[in-house]
Amino acid sequence: MDIEFVRSRFIKHFDGETGNVYASPGRINLIGEHTDYNGGFVFPGAIDKGMIAEIKPNGTDKVRAYSIDLKDYVEFGLNEEDAPKASWARYIFGVCREMIKRGVAVKGFNTAFAGDVPLGAGMSSSAALESTYAFALNELFNGNIDKFELAKVGQATEHNYCGVKCGIMDQFASVFGKAGSLIRLDCRSLEYEYFPFKPEGYRLVLVDSVVKHELASSAYNKRRQSCETAVAAIKKNHPNVEFLRDATMDMLKEVKSEITAEDFMRAEYVIEEIQRVLDVCDALQVGDYETVGQKMYETHHGMSKLYEVSCEELDFLNDCAKECGVTGSRVMGGGFGGCTINLVKDELYDSFIAKAEETFKAKFGRSPKVYDVVISDGSRRLV
Repeated sequence: MDIEFVRSRFIKHFDGETGNVYASPGRINLIGEHTDYNGGFVFPGAIDKGMIAEIKPNGTDKVRAYSIDLKDYVEFGLNEEDAPKASWARYIFGVCREMIKRGVAVKGFNTAFAGDVPLGAGMSSSAALESTYAFALNELFNGNIDKFELAKVGQATEHNYCGVKCGIMDQFASVFGKAGSLIRLDCRSLEYEYFPFKPEGYRLVLVDSVVKHELASSAYNKRRQSCETAVAAIKKNHPNVEFLRDATMDMLKEVKSEITAEDFMRAEYVIEEIQRVLDVCDALQVGDYETVGQKMYETHHGMSKLYEVSCEELDFLNDCAKECGVTGSRVMGGGFGGCTINLVKDELYDSFIAKAEETFKAKFGRSPKVYDVVISDGSRRLV
């Protein structure tokens, strides 16, 4: 991402003055899907793709914002009734409002921003945008808000201004990211720990199926309900169980006859996935990337066969990875489309990508998109 490009657009739109430049990254999640609302662990990392914004207070009570990528300009005030219509501007407005709610004296500013997080590929461009502005406004208007609260500002923006009831993972990874490390976040206690991720001899690559199936939100709610049903059944025998995080497979088997086969499968996947995150953390501490890869394949199998949130295109890409000898591959994100995340040995990279592109196009009539990612630092000021 080019700072000079963002600066040149800012100068052009705001009469030659310059401000401060801030950046926040998108994220990947190596393992740990559908574990967040079950009180388990997620394992994200910030990536070398994100958002860059130049910002300068303008001495008024108006925000003047220019989206470089969309070539769109919006002005808005800072009161609740001033919410802009443009969806991209609502993210910035929401961050301003959430900072004000936390006692930060946000005033008007000029800003231009651009990003290189691929949209719709599950790398959280919206969290990168929210984190950029939360971090910047905290510094520019002497907010004194800690990093965890900045992540919550982004999450609250999604909830209150963008209509998305998301968890904290995306904003957390964007703010707390660290080059060469992944972050294990305990979604129940919000405690976190860094683990080394320096896969020498391997590359991390996302293969985007360029498909998004429509049933995602209703199916998501249905799976969440299955998990809650399983917990309620287990709780009768084990009153201390609040989430599937607290349950074991033995506890689940005790109630097999009391819940549907579907609810049992969903809960089985989650209990196993929570353990897989812990297993991957152990493997990374000794540099065992082969075990990491094996666990990724196990996650894909669970998401495809037990949680049933994969789709034909993602299963095809996962099979292709396996056939090419890729170390690890799985669907990344909630499912029903999006990307596979792949841990690939350097010497297999070219042949894997060539085969994935060729065979996927032959079967589905379009080429997948390919994104190499490197684990990078979180929100920061650049200039």
